Amino acid sequence: MGGVEELYREVILDHFKAPRNKGRIDRPDSEADGVNPLCGDQIKITSLLDDTLIKDVKFEGHGCAISQSSASMMTAAVKGKTISEAIELTQRFKHILGVEGGTPHTNGSVDMDELGDLAALEGVKKYPVRIKCALLAWNTLLQNLEQRLKS
Repeated sequence: MGGVEELYREVILDHFKAPRNKGRIDRPDSEADGVNPLCGDQIKITSLLDDTLIKDVKFEGHGCAISQSSASMMTAAVKGKTISEAIELTQRFKHILGVEGGTPHTNGSVDMDELGDLAALEGVKKYPVRIKCALLAWNTLLQNLEQRLKS
């Protein structure tokens, strides 16, 4: 198991040291701010949406390796997806972290291979205090998308 955990640790550190989609969209269609009051991690999500498609999404902020890596992985995973696909992926991600309200994929389980780099964060569920770090960007994305759906 040490080999798998080491691989996952490397994926998390890679996203932390070389984050994907870090920055701010100049004229976003929607934006939202998130804060984890327990540790002070902060995230801002900006997005460009075309009807129901996420054309572009970026994040900025600061925090621990888990929160920043999760934001990087999240933006890479949802870019090019529809809003409903991004919401479904968020629920599936919450499910793998053992969060109530997270839903498994259609067959009652989540295919970890299908999640790609996101699977590296599955081990966070062993550390309940870190789950909020991993979910910060995802919850902020949901706020961002809800703003768009309301307008």
